Amino acid sequence: MIFQNLSPNVLWASAGIFAVLAVATAVALLLRQLRPQRDHRELLARIATWWWMVGVFAVALMLGRAAMLVFLGLVSFLALKEYLSVIPTRRSDRRVLLWAYLAIPVQYYWVGTEWYGMFVIFIPIYMFLFLPLPMLIIGETQGFLRAIGTLHWGLMATVFSLSHAAFLLVLPASGNPVAGGAGLLLFLLILTETNDVAQYAWGKTLGRHKVIPKVSPGKTWEGLAGGVLTTTALSALLAPWLTPLSLPESVVGGFLLGVAGFVGDVTISAIKRDLGIKDSGAMLPGHGGILDRLDSLTYTAPLFFHFVRYFHF
Repeated sequence: MIFQNLSPNVLWASAGIFAVLAVATAVALLLRQLRPQRDHRELLARIATWWWMVGVFAVALMLGRAAMLVFLGLVSFLALKEYLSVIPTRRSDRRVLLWAYLAIPVQYYWVGTEWYGMFVIFIPIYMFLFLPLPMLIIGETQGFLRAIGTLHWGLMATVFSLSHAAFLLVLPASGNPVAGGAGLLLFLLILTETNDVAQYAWGKTLGRHKVIPKVSPGKTWEGLAGGVLTTTALSALLAPWLTPLSLPESVVGGFLLGVAGFVGDVTISAIKRDLGIKDSGAMLPGHGGILDRLDSLTYTAPLFFHFVRYFHF
């Protein structure tokens, strides 16, 4: 049965997300009526895309753990594909990229079998050791270091880091009796995305002092502080309903997620600035590409996973 493995807290939290989207949609439509001289197309496109993303995620969540793991594996595939489409690659390495793609189902297989020991070392160690071999067999040494470095970094960010979100689903339910693995995943995603929105909103409202203008000119200390404080407060509010975290743990966890989300965001910004592009892709109207939406999650997912696992599993 579709809903049988989801706690009431997860269902209520999911309903709350749709309610927030409904309010955001109503506000955007009202603004279009009240200020017709302004161009609201990007805002409406962003909200419409959010409806699609949240809708697909909700369907996968309701269908059960297997469907959710397949969905997250597909997200990793799309993220890696987008990454490889924007970084410079050597023609001789085209066949090597196949091995990077094959690492995705293997990594998510370790998640599905709950084999933590292999999950945590497969990409950082085994793929790190293996990927240079097909390049060496080809025999092209010009640009070798850059090629192997960018490929393994992309695999770490888009597959290894994001797969930590998936592993939250298979953690023992006894460690989080209030909402299970689905609650932990939902908590992570809510805080990560709220942090992005809050930092943008506080920065637009109060932002005066740039944090790292050469990397991301729009980021300000006021936006960073406002986002981290908002995320910390929301963490303390939601933790009793979706996680096993105590109040002090939820405050520390929320603070860490706020800071980590910022670092993940500006790291992908630095890559895009190095490549001379504004967005990583155009798959998500109003947002850009997959990496533009997942940049913060590449840092928050592994950090939150190991944080909650250390204290409760």
